[in-house]
Parts: sequence; structure tokens; C-alpha cells
Amino acid sequence: MLRWPPGQRRTVLLVAGFACGLAVRLVLLPAPDISGDIDDFVGWIHHISLSGLPNAYDERLPFPPVIAYIWGLLAAVEPGFRTATDSTDLTIRVLIKLPPTLADFALALLVGYALRDRGRWAAIGAVAFILHPAVFDVSAWWGQYESIYLLFALAATVLAINGRNGWAAALIALSVMTKPQALPMLAPFAAWFWTTGGWRGLVRSGLIGAAVIVILWLPFIGAGGPANYLGNVAGYQEGRFAVLSISGWNSWWLVQQTAAGGNFVPDEIPVVGPVTFRHLGLMITGLLESLVALAVIRDPRPRTLILALAAAVLVAFSFLTLMHERYNYGAVVFLLLLLSAPRMRWLNLSFGIVITLNVLAAVPPTAEIHSALRLSGLLGVLGSIATLSITGIVCTLLTRRQGQVMAS
Repeated sequence: MLRWPPGQRRTVLLVAGFACGLAVRLVLLPAPDISGDIDDFVGWIHHISLSGLPNAYDERLPFPPVIAYIWGLLAAVEPGFRTATDSTDLTIRVLIKLPPTLADFALALLVGYALRDRGRWAAIGAVAFILHPAVFDVSAWWGQYESIYLLFALAATVLAINGRNGWAAALIALSVMTKPQALPMLAPFAAWFWTTGGWRGLVRSGLIGAAVIVILWLPFIGAGGPANYLGNVAGYQEGRFAVLSISGWNSWWLVQQTAAGGNFVPDEIPVVGPVTFRHLGLMITGLLESLVALAVIRDPRPRTLILALAAAVLVAFSFLTLMHERYNYGAVVFLLLLLSAPRMRWLNLSFGIVITLNVLAAVPPTAEIHSALRLSGLLGVLGSIATLSITGIVCTLLTRRQGQVMAS
């Protein structure tokens, strides 16, 4: 019987896992757009190709400038975007999905690098990410750009725990300037910068992040890009998306199920006086995010920061309104970094099942899956309870001394 040494076994696992991950993505990349978002993306790139990058925000582009830069690059390398206004063309469709798909592989390698001192768990973590159904569905099938902002966030985490707070600040700024879903991670990072560098370290990191943000916006200022971007985001939040939960299984999904029979409930309905559901969600989230930051200040170790980042993502998803099913995607990445601890393996497995079911139920790929996985009803209730339970477990682990709950 052939016996490979541990190092070779890890290499074989990585190669086989990445090959399977590539095969799955090669099947999904040409798949038609069933979410409806990719057609919008093509329309925005079409506008950039005709009007130039500085005028990107003349359209209703709801993303910060990093994605605009990526789309400007796609427009430059593919002339077809000058005439394409939807994703009907195969080349156009594949190109739209390519940046987040490539980011998947970069993220998997970075997960392995972050776990490099944990032996076989480095290879297992990398392969678990690249073969995660929610990951390849969101990136290679839906063409969503979650993996790109998380690539910056994970790189910032690795740099921060290795004493490179300045570079970490620059990268978390890039993450926030890719998608606003990165905003909850600012609280743990700010706490880390303060507790490891004092108030001078916090100010220095803040100035570095602010400088990165200003530099990124410079090409768009002349055309009113920053103001237009804020207006675009507000337009989406005050429009058809202004509901308790769009498709995310969280606390507000339970409210919609129990109080409205599964129908959407506007999040601007007053609860007490002028306080609306949206305000209430922001207040609850702000309080819990403060406790997450406090945990980092009390116990400034790498595992605390990683667990705090997972907690920050889960808290925002669980208690903010307007949540989509994929807005807790960041927890997939950060929980994998704790995979070597036995109880965290069960947590990874449980969360992986919940987010995958939520993603599949939100946009079912087939009629059979649509019939089996109903976004509303009992499955949605159980999924929401599971999400809230996982959020509670992560926050509980975070508020205890790490040495009490897992090996360091």
C-alpha cells in the first residue's frame, strides 16, 4: 500500500481540491444569469466603456470605487462591452464572473497561509473554502463580488496579527471601498489598532485608511462621483429593498414570517415614536458591535481578532434590516481560520450548511430545488433560528477568555 509522508499528502489534497474547485467553476462560469444582477453589471460596464471611468457614477452604480476600477479594466480589455447591454453574450458573461472567481482561489491560498502553523489544517481549510457550495455559487454562478472585498479583509487580518497595522489599515480601507458589507469589520480592526498601538496607533491607522479612500475617489470627484454614489445607495435603500429582510435568514426574517405571514414588511414602519425598525436594527447592531470591539481590547490576541471579525459579520447580518442571503459570507472565511479547534469544526459545518441552504433557497438553480427549499415557511424559520444560535455561540466564545474555550 502506497504511503505518502504528511507533506506530500497535504500537497495531493491541495492539488485535488483545487482541481475539483476549478472544474466546478468552469461549469458555472458560462451559466446564464438567473439572479438578474449580472445584466445590471454589464449595463454599468457598458456605460463606463462609453463615458469613461470618471463618469461611472452617472449611472445608478451602488458600489464603491474598487469595483468601478475592476469594471473599467474589463471595459478596456474587452471591446464588446461598448455594445453589450446585458449578459447574453457568453464572453461577456464569463468576464463579469471572472474577477470574483479568481479571488476565490486567492482567498483559499490565503486561508492556507494563515493556517500554515497548524499542519494539515492549512490544506483542509484551503480546500474547504474552494469547495464550499456557497462560495462557488456566489462567485462563479451569481457573479457577485463578495470574494474580492473579503480577500482584502483577510489579507488585512493576516498583516494585523503579524504586527503590520499600517498595511492592514490600507487593506481594510480597500475592502470597505469594494463593498459596504465590509463596514462591520471596522469595529474589531479599530479595537485592534488601539490596543496594539495605543491612541497614536489608532490615529495613524485611521489616517492611512482615510488616505487610501481619498486616493481611490480622486478620479471621480470632478464628475460628482462620491455624492452620486451616496445618492445611489440611498435610492436602493429607500426603494424596493427597504424591507426588514430581503432574503436573509435572520431575526427580521422571523418577524416577517410571524407577523406578516412571510410577506415583506417595510423597515421604515415606526416601532416606538419616531424609531423605526431600521433604527432599532442599527441600535441593536451598534451596541453588539461595541461589545465585540471591547472583547478585542480586553484580550488582544490573534484568535480574538479572528473570532471578533466573524462575530461582527454575523451580528450585522442577524440584526440589521435590508439583509440579502449572502451578507454573512465573511463569516465563512473567518471561521475557517479557527478550524483546528474541535468545537470550531462543528461550528464551521453548521454555519456552512445554513448559509448554503439560504443561498440556494434565495435563487434556486432548478425547479426541483425551488420546490424542496422554500425561502419562506418552516425552513426559513429554522434557518433563522440556526443563524441566530450560531451568532450567539460565536459571541459567547468571544466574550470568554480564549484560553478557556480553545487551545491557543
